[in-house]
Amino acid sequence: MNDKGTLAPIGTRRTIDVQIARSDPQALRSFSVGIVEPSVVLDVLLALRRIDPSIAFRYSCRVAMCGTCAIRVDGRPVLACQTRIPESADGIVLEPLGGLPVVRDLVVDTKPFWDAWRGSMPWFVPPAGDAPRTLAAGDPSRADVESGLDCVGCGACWSACDLTGAKQGFLGPAALNRAMVLSADTRDGARDERLRLISQKGGVTRCHYIHGCSGACPKGLDPAASIRRLRRWSINAA
Repeated sequence: MNDKGTLAPIGTRRTIDVQIARSDPQALRSFSVGIVEPSVVLDVLLALRRIDPSIAFRYSCRVAMCGTCAIRVDGRPVLACQTRIPESADGIVLEPLGGLPVVRDLVVDTKPFWDAWRGSMPWFVPPAGDAPRTLAAGDPSRADVESGLDCVGCGACWSACDLTGAKQGFLGPAALNRAMVLSADTRDGARDERLRLISQKGGVTRCHYIHGCSGACPKGLDPAASIRRLRRWSINAA
């Protein structure tokens, strides 16, 4: 929809200005890129690479399933493969995710994110001696489980969280969302252990509930709500 309230025809060509963060201070940072409507940010990145093959960024699936193409666009963490270029935009600013060490250009080292993820005990633990079973459609815990299942580990919520970037040992929204999913699952045999783990320093008590993580999640999840559930469960279990 353009500024006159009408649909722009598919295939409309135009040029936008792109500012991109570069690790090399001598590298080009400003480009004019021709795009075809509709275009997503990943289309722009691929066009930039044809202009300057040295530009570094990650992508894989192109359908918002792998999470590898997460960057900041105009200061907001997003998945490049699903973020449309607004028809009204004359330019965009591309930067790496915040709160993670930059490897090169838009590529970040995700080790701090995954170290925190492992710290939440993010694996399913079958109860000892129980036969495998499914989570029935009528199981009351199913709503909580499904509310956080679609996380793709992209790190957008991590980038949007002020605490993770401050290097204060906070596990982060994605890890705690995963802990909530497993703690809600009635088939899991490690709920009590996991709740004790996330109640320690760096866990649910560190969250300030600013909700930046929920606003940034490209899958529409609500990590802040997951953390609230975890906090309530951990208090009740204490």
